[in-house]
Amino acid sequence: MADKQAEITVLGSGSWATAIVKMLSTNASRIGWWVREQNIIEHINKYNHNPTYLSTVNLDKRKLILTGDINKAVKLSDILVFVIPSAFLKQSLEKIDIDISGKLICSAIKGIVPEDNYIVGDFFQKKMNIPKENMVVLTGPTHAEEIAMEKLTYLTIASPDKTAAEKISSLFKNHYLKTIISDDITGTEYAAVIKNIYAIAAGIAYGIGFGDNFLAVLLSNAATEMKRFVKAVYKNDRDFNSSPYLGDLLVTAYSRFSRNRMFGTLIGKGYSVRFARLEMEMVAEGYYASDCINNINSELKVDIPIADTVYRILYEKANPSVEFNILSNKLK
Repeated sequence: MADKQAEITVLGSGSWATAIVKMLSTNASRIGWWVREQNIIEHINKYNHNPTYLSTVNLDKRKLILTGDINKAVKLSDILVFVIPSAFLKQSLEKIDIDISGKLICSAIKGIVPEDNYIVGDFFQKKMNIPKENMVVLTGPTHAEEIAMEKLTYLTIASPDKTAAEKISSLFKNHYLKTIISDDITGTEYAAVIKNIYAIAAGIAYGIGFGDNFLAVLLSNAATEMKRFVKAVYKNDRDFNSSPYLGDLLVTAYSRFSRNRMFGTLIGKGYSVRFARLEMEMVAEGYYASDCINNINSELKVDIPIADTVYRILYEKANPSVEFNILSNKLK
């Protein structure tokens, strides 16, 4: 058999990866899928669903080429969709021993690679030698759980190469999924990262006992912060009130499906950071993003008091109630 057996390959097996496989199943004839755990592969092959994430989603296994070998997975297609939590991306990529620089790389990872402090798109370009025109970033506003229920959703597809973005769009869009094409690959990715921090802030506020009135003020200030920070990182002609920025922030901060909000709620209710992380079944990307954004901002020095407050609570063991009382005097 020739190496190229699939139109597109998904790497990762969490809820968002499973949702992406479901979305692609409408249009793609064959989908490669790297799943690290052999027991999950066996379960999908036998029962047509992921036993751990989005287990109610029926998967068309006739379209799937499942493998636990990451090198076999990347050989299956010239389009690779990475849906590995940012904290584990580097160690996963170290296992790849073939050149992927000529492939079209799609990042559906809403996080920053720790230690390097690179958004995922920059990490692929600078560490994996992927040309910028071969990079596509997938962002929200989306939640995997609503994809599972086929509720109308908008997926942002960002790339400096419009042809690449449209190619990916044609594979994803279907009767419940519309796509938004953007050329702001850096801005949409940074917005997707920092909104997770604000979702943690929303959760902390809820856990402490603040109401919807305060939350509205908190998030309107968060939107302003996000605009300041993203503009400082990368200036571009973008509308921060549009779906990839404000829309993604709102759904992550308000939705009952938001793992970052859930994580923040545990912290606000008095759980330690360590225990809250253990309680989470899925990775809350905002935890890692908080540290990375704090490191990046140590040089940029953008005024981001909400993000700073979350950092002190998560990494300096500051008291959430005390910190939010101080923060409440800074909000407008």
